[in-house]
Amino acid sequence: MSNPLDTVFAALGDPTRRAILTMLLEDDMAVTDVAEPFEMSLAAISKHLGILTRARLITQEKRGRVKWCKLDPDAMRTASVWMQGFGQFEPINLDAFERFLALELEIPPER
Repeated sequence: MSNPLDTVFAALGDPTRRAILTMLLEDDMAVTDVAEPFEMSLAAISKHLGILTRARLITQEKRGRVKWCKLDPDAMRTASVWMQGFGQFEPINLDAFERFLALELEIPPER
């Protein structure tokens, strides 16, 4: 995927990766600590972390013998800006819409 937005949304499409991001909201974590709550191998978690890293949602760095994961604070800015574009539309008031249709179609109100 060459489009960074596609890469971010693909990374966010997996529930395990979303859970990892939620965990990293609290603080930096060692890879082994990230893996702990999941019932999967360390290799599988490493693949998820690689996808999050390629999407630039997290960074990984080695401190001594331990690899640490850190949430990138600017990571979702592009995705957030894109999604906010849809916020310009007002939510539909279904009751008002139903009344409008009833008047237009001359449907008697339900009792």
